[in-house]
Amino acid sequence: MLYRLKKAGYESYLVGGGVRDLLLGGQPKDFDIATDALPEQVKALFGNSLIIGRRFRLVHVRFGREIIEVATFRSHHEQAENEGQGVMEDGRILRDNVYGTLEEDAVRRDFTINALYYNIADFSVLDYTGGMTDLKARTLRMIGEAEVRLQEDPVRMLRAIRFAAKLQFKFEASLQAQIELQGQRLDLVPPARLFDEILKLFMSGYAESTFQLLTTHHLFPHLFAQTGELITAGDDYARQFVRLALRNTDTRILADKPVTPAFLFAALLWPAVRQRSELLLASGLGHLQSLLDAGRDVINQQLPQISIPKRFRQMMIDIWVFQARLTQRQGKRPIRLISHPRFRAGYDFLLLRNEAGEELHELCDWWTRFQEAGEGEQHQMCKALGGGPKRRRKKGADHTDGQD
Repeated sequence: MLYRLKKAGYESYLVGGGVRDLLLGGQPKDFDIATDALPEQVKALFGNSLIIGRRFRLVHVRFGREIIEVATFRSHHEQAENEGQGVMEDGRILRDNVYGTLEEDAVRRDFTINALYYNIADFSVLDYTGGMTDLKARTLRMIGEAEVRLQEDPVRMLRAIRFAAKLQFKFEASLQAQIELQGQRLDLVPPARLFDEILKLFMSGYAESTFQLLTTHHLFPHLFAQTGELITAGDDYARQFVRLALRNTDTRILADKPVTPAFLFAALLWPAVRQRSELLLASGLGHLQSLLDAGRDVINQQLPQISIPKRFRQMMIDIWVFQARLTQRQGKRPIRLISHPRFRAGYDFLLLRNEAGEELHELCDWWTRFQEAGEGEQHQMCKALGGGPKRRRKKGADHTDGQD
């Protein structure tokens, strides 16, 4: 791509995380390109491309299953020549389609370590912001004034947390101070955008350390207010459960095992669901119904912060309700439950609860053995519990005939 752009007379560079990770000796997951070609000109060069974005227009060029992101050099939003560009509200940039030079593009990027440009002409790295120095010092520094840059886009706080967790970098002092001062600005970010950011934060293999940074810098309650309130109040179970769930997520991702957003969100909201269901239980509601009602209430309160798609919401409720179903082991229920499509997620969730400190050893051990047992042994295990479901009383009869 770089050579095709160059051949067509355009200036272009490899930029961002790909350059950063290569310099750190890592294996980049993706590559971005910066160029002086306009989006329409890039699209004309690559038939397998698509212009996307409103806040800033980009071109996605597809090569098989890989997508290369191409961005035109940006300038300062203050240089917008008409009302449709660089529009700001409460300090935030809503549209940023103001094109500029390579040097201007460098200072419009977020962090110095992400503003390094690889030049294929002479295989050099261009650095206009001190990124190489910060890379060597393992420091995350905002380009420009941290106060202003975080006002422009509060999501940069989450990006800072993600890079610090992934790279094990420390924050430059002014960046750290502004993150702790401006955390409430995350409340201004559209809930749908925050859903995407949560997946980046917690599904990249660094979820546990990300959680630690979010809580240390007081950002977690601005993402998950209900669970965050419990953690802030000193609820050890809430902190431990979320931490273990995220550690499990990291382990699965690093082992190339699938992780569903539904399980992730079910874990992040479980402390609040658990607290709410206990109140409903105390009021006389049944175990299963209390989990169902608590789950719906907690999700409804969460949606104004993070917009969780409907398909995941139902899966979350299924996982929570399964915690009650797994306690019902009489008769043929276990045979039916083990074939349920949500069984594995519900069982894994049960193990997490036990590991976090709930007294569920016997229940966890029983279901573990039950899965490993043959059909005959499974029936014996159910029979040993007793209390199987009774047959319905026949009309006119004064006793039952036995159990199923």
